Amino acid sequence: MAARTDTELVFGGTAARFHQPGEDLLGRTAESDETDRCLHDPAGPRLVLVRGERGIGRTQFAHATAERLRAGGITVLPVVCVPGDDERPQLLALRITMALEEHGSTTTKRKPAHKPAAEALSAMKRGDRTAMADALTAALARPTPAVVLVDDAHHADTESLALLDETDFDRLPPGIRLMLTAVRHTAPARTRPSPVPGRAMDRLTHNPAAHTIALSRLTLDDATAMVTQRLRSAPDADLMRRLHELSRGIPGALDALLAEWTAQDAIRTADGHAFLGTGAPVPPLPDHDRYVAALCALKEPSGTVATALSILWPLGRPAESLVASSTGLPTESVTAGIRTLVDAGILDELPGRTPTSAPRGWTFRVPLLAHTVRERLGPVRRSHLSAAAVEVLWADGAPGDTGSRADAGNRAGAGNRTDDGAAPQAPPTPPPALLEEADAETYLPDRIADAGFLVDSDRAVAELTAAARSLYPDLEHRGMLRWHRGAVRLIEEQYDRDLAILRSGQAAYGCGDYRTARTAAEWLVCGPAEDLDPQTVHEAATLLVASAAAERDWPALSRMGTAHWWEGLPLSAMATVSGRVQALWQLDNWQEALTLMSRTERVWQATPASRALLELFGSAAEYVLGRPDRFTHALTQPEEPGLPPSKAFAKYVAQFDVLLGSGDLGAAANLLATRQLHVELLPQASRFLWHHINGRWDEALALARRLLANGGLLNVVPGHHLLPARTAAVLLARGRATSADRLISSVREPVNGPLEHILDHAQAEVLRTLGDPRRAEELLRRGLRAADERGSFYGTDELLAPLAEIHAEAGHTDRATACLQRLERTAEQMNSGRTRLLYLLTSGYVLGPDSTEAHKHLHEAVDLARSRTQPYETALTLLTAVRAHAAPATLLHEAYERFDELGATLWRFHTRTAMREAGLTVPGRKQATAENHHLLATLLAEGLTNRQIAHALRLSEDAVANRLSRLFARTGMRSRTEVVTAVLTGNPMPADDH
Repeated sequence: MAARTDTELVFGGTAARFHQPGEDLLGRTAESDETDRCLHDPAGPRLVLVRGERGIGRTQFAHATAERLRAGGITVLPVVCVPGDDERPQLLALRITMALEEHGSTTTKRKPAHKPAAEALSAMKRGDRTAMADALTAALARPTPAVVLVDDAHHADTESLALLDETDFDRLPPGIRLMLTAVRHTAPARTRPSPVPGRAMDRLTHNPAAHTIALSRLTLDDATAMVTQRLRSAPDADLMRRLHELSRGIPGALDALLAEWTAQDAIRTADGHAFLGTGAPVPPLPDHDRYVAALCALKEPSGTVATALSILWPLGRPAESLVASSTGLPTESVTAGIRTLVDAGILDELPGRTPTSAPRGWTFRVPLLAHTVRERLGPVRRSHLSAAAVEVLWADGAPGDTGSRADAGNRAGAGNRTDDGAAPQAPPTPPPALLEEADAETYLPDRIADAGFLVDSDRAVAELTAAARSLYPDLEHRGMLRWHRGAVRLIEEQYDRDLAILRSGQAAYGCGDYRTARTAAEWLVCGPAEDLDPQTVHEAATLLVASAAAERDWPALSRMGTAHWWEGLPLSAMATVSGRVQALWQLDNWQEALTLMSRTERVWQATPASRALLELFGSAAEYVLGRPDRFTHALTQPEEPGLPPSKAFAKYVAQFDVLLGSGDLGAAANLLATRQLHVELLPQASRFLWHHINGRWDEALALARRLLANGGLLNVVPGHHLLPARTAAVLLARGRATSADRLISSVREPVNGPLEHILDHAQAEVLRTLGDPRRAEELLRRGLRAADERGSFYGTDELLAPLAEIHAEAGHTDRATACLQRLERTAEQMNSGRTRLLYLLTSGYVLGPDSTEAHKHLHEAVDLARSRTQPYETALTLLTAVRAHAAPATLLHEAYERFDELGATLWRFHTRTAMREAGLTVPGRKQATAENHHLLATLLAEGLTNRQIAHALRLSEDAVANRLSRLFARTGMRSRTEVVTAVLTGNPMPADDH
């Protein structure tokens, strides 16, 4: 099947590419319309000033305006100002005059007697301001219509701007208009006048002949549209939030960050959606970036002040004196440097609480620039500045931002005592509060981590640990792992250090950084402190195995499943047994794990945590092997006394996943209720399964894209591949057969690992849909053989049911009956509602529509499906029962609506066919036609041949060819390529109105 390069949905995603800006001006519709009105109105302003801060897009806006003017037959004369022009008086006036004269000479055959350009050049050489004003006025008085576009007029000389301001435009003919773009570093409040070039432009804005267009920052919605254009993918909400926060909605900053992230392959795409990779750091801007260049162009002490403020600005107004004491600069030099940075648009001055109060402090206009300056600091300078901030915030003896955390307060109080044990004296003045613009949750821990040994180590470790715990699981990577590592670096005692390493590894695992988690676990397993308690070592061994599984390192797990691998390691018997059992469990070697557990029961029963973990392994293993009683019984048992809450939570999540994987929504919902769990707090893979089985497919797909793009944990065992398999089923139901096939292929392993029979079922359904039952049968048989080799019953029902149908279709009645009988035995042995439902539906198919027993089974299937309240399952059951004439045709309306809620367009099509065959009216004819168009276009975009489309729609190839012809005729498209492009860009297929 053909690959789709623009909307791939594969494990690990694909690297996003940065596309240069197109012609569309996103978020500038109102400003563009206003500009066009001004320039087309005969009585409109003669001067149109486009103002905005650095990176706001003035030049692009001006160029787009020029293109629209030229398209309307209006001449545009470009003039570009560059740095240094301000040192040459009257230069801009000369350029405008020359441009207008050249334009006049090309539009008229008569040579003008009066030549303003020559007079302007002479006036500039003499420095004759009056003569230059006359020449400029003469040029502007030319009757030939034109718009002079002056870009970056903030670089222009002030004398020319003054001459424009003094021009009496009311006495001049209306043919010539001027459009000037200029930077304007607007700030929340300004208590001082602008620098000289800024004052000249400010005066021009008050000219009666002028009208100002102010380009504002992009809203989140407009920024999202811009990023979608740049990446050719819809950005994830979290990605957009970070982009918007770091760029403040300034297009230039947003583009700079996007370009850096894409260059590092930090943004991954899956299924037309873009996500920021797990743990991707914010990149510093390169030297050539406009913001870095603007800062570097300033004279000292501005650079030194900006460097210090990149660390200290959240302290507010007191940061000014702290910069002076930290850098050795005089206070007046720091004040002058801050003023320069504000005037240059690097800093914003934050207004006081009242109009007359002093500024509260300063913040970087672009947070990304603050990050860049901070990251460029050397480690020593960074440590000293951070230590200064920490000491100020610690000055009152409280743990600052983390004071609300009980454990931090207790530990910090002890760490802040003097040598004689007495409490320190209160400081003479209270320390500054952080600015409300700062991130109060991360600022102090970040500074503590940077300060290192320059501050009190005991207190630093306590506060870093408390802050990290409060942020868990830190899926946005705001600092938890960094704080844990900072604490580890400060601890000298090996025992305490090993505990901190374990905490950091567990935190890394919780936020998806499995490589860091595995490294921490390996350190502890290979050389733990001599007096480290067995439970800690046991947790390290568990973390090691879990991290290797999350990284899909099946060869390593195979080695960990052997006794030889653990020999020689300085571990307790409990840690060795637990780690080995977990490795076998991850590899689906259920019977081997149970045998090992039975031989070592006295070892793993030693502690509540190890007992709970191994009992979970044992009950799940028995469940998979067809003995579900112990697992089912464990669901109703009270919590183990002494079991830490985190261990209990992990146990319940594992049980929850097993239940959803076997299709038992009722038991899963009951588990949530009895254990007081909230769905939104569950791991993403668990939430995916919940949304999928409840029919909230859009929400499920959103989670799947993120997990697949980042190459995250597929799913807990059993059923490692439930997430990609269920995602593929959703894609297939929506007509995206190739995408489903690509996804399944991307998660298959080239080495021996866990069972892949769940993937075999999913891929077989794709092949059946596209008319290849032979290969589908091979896959189903392969999956059953692999499951049988390991004694697994889990998921075999989903292999047996379609295999029986394939045999029945091929006329192999004996084989179909054998599959059906095994399916019935499996349903009885597992006491599974899903397996029972599959047996009832399959028996109706195998026995045929004329069988009384088949009708009886299908009647039972409808009742059972309704009781299980799973939308997709119910809709398929209703459709199957009606087609077998075992249920009234009117049930098709219900199936049709359920498929609509799911977005299952392929099954909606089949249901429409069944409704027409039953003589029922399909509701919403126009909508149905539009759906047909869109489904057909989707199948084309998936690269399917006419034959494959015919199989998917259960039509003849001639019927498909006719439908394609009508699609092209009704949409005005002429080729498959145009249809594919329309689907990939999200354009709807127009419906037939006739």
